[in-house]
Amino acid sequence: QLQLVESGGGLVQPGGSLRLSCTASGFTFEHFAIGWFRQAPGKEREGVSCISSSDGSTFYYDSAKGRFTISRDNAKNTVYLQMNSLKSADTAAYYCAAGPLCTDYDGIYDYWGQGTQVTVSS
Repeated sequence: QLQLVESGGGLVQPGGSLRLSCTASGFTFEHFAIGWFRQAPGKEREGVSCISSSDGSTFYYDSAKGRFTISRDNAKNTVYLQMNSLKSADTAAYYCAAGPLCTDYDGIYDYWGQGTQVTVSS
């Protein structure tokens, strides 16, 4: 059964850190780029970061630059998103997705997880 499962979300104070995980099963994980997206209430889904399948190149979109780090462990079928210096504006549901290449266009991704909630609040 093809599946992406996110974990690691929660409540954190402004300036704090969280590490999200995205664990895959049921498909050849290392052949796919893995992207992270987020969606806040009343807002469109936006790209956060992506890591390619071929050479592990990393991409960070506007919301993540300088604060987030993406990495992957193909042996564990897992991609991580380390989020530092969190702000209230980072509050959203975070989703990982698998696709053929890295882009912040969500329509290209084939498989999606159910999401994990990140809330940044004092």
